[in-house]
Amino acid sequence: MSTKKRILYISQEVTPFLKASEISSNVKNLAQKTQESGKEIRVFMPRYGLVNERRNQLHEVIRLSGMNMIINDVDHPLIIKVASIPSAKMQVYFIDNPEFFKRKFIAKDEKGKTFDDNVQRAVFFIRGTLETVKKLGWIPDVIHCHGWMTSFLPMYLKTHFKDEPHYANTKIISSIYEDKFAGTLDKNTEDILKFDGVTDEHLSHLKEKADYINLTKTAIDYSDGIVLFSDDIETEITDYVSKTKIDTLKFVNSEQHHEDCAKFYDEIIEKDAKLAE
Repeated sequence: MSTKKRILYISQEVTPFLKASEISSNVKNLAQKTQESGKEIRVFMPRYGLVNERRNQLHEVIRLSGMNMIINDVDHPLIIKVASIPSAKMQVYFIDNPEFFKRKFIAKDEKGKTFDDNVQRAVFFIRGTLETVKKLGWIPDVIHCHGWMTSFLPMYLKTHFKDEPHYANTKIISSIYEDKFAGTLDKNTEDILKFDGVTDEHLSHLKEKADYINLTKTAIDYSDGIVLFSDDIETEITDYVSKTKIDTLKFVNSEQHHEDCAKFYDEIIEKDAKLAE
């Protein structure tokens, strides 16, 4: 049986499937470096309409597709696709659903208006990923989240999936970028999350105001570690991280950060093992 540590990357963007950005480039390079360091990895992202299936040679994984997920009392089919990044010798899995991801935009339409169903899309993405990883029979030691669309995952793992033995010993790390968005989340955010068993206690920040700052604070509250991927992060967020005293990896530079992350994963895993002794 393999003793390699297993790292699951869940990101709203990964290059080369989308244009290079701070998040998309970082996730691809970090996952590649982590794999080269001797760890097992899996990478998941949404299959936006922007992703060219023919050019990137995406194909559906029939054995993983076919599940239906109820989001806010509506049934949605889950389709799983996969593609390779030959230069990095790694695969990327795609969470797909025509209603949520067919549009050729990530979070805003052509006029710059934020999609009204972004919370439902985010919930479908993170739940779809966690259900698919279960179906793969692959137990991650660490889940590393990237981008605001993954911000609900730490809370979901400790509420909606809290009785799921597959993730009983999995640690959550959230990365924080300059990935902020203007305005607030969907008006029915609370209803969508409560349908999945999230309570008012878990929504304390979002009840105040469902904006980027409070979404990030919610992710921090349920994470086991934080990675800062920029020098220019909102002061309110960095101050909040400091007050929580959560294990934090601060930004140095991209190349050094990738090496430091591999060590950070081990520290988070080993810390939990020592506490259990």
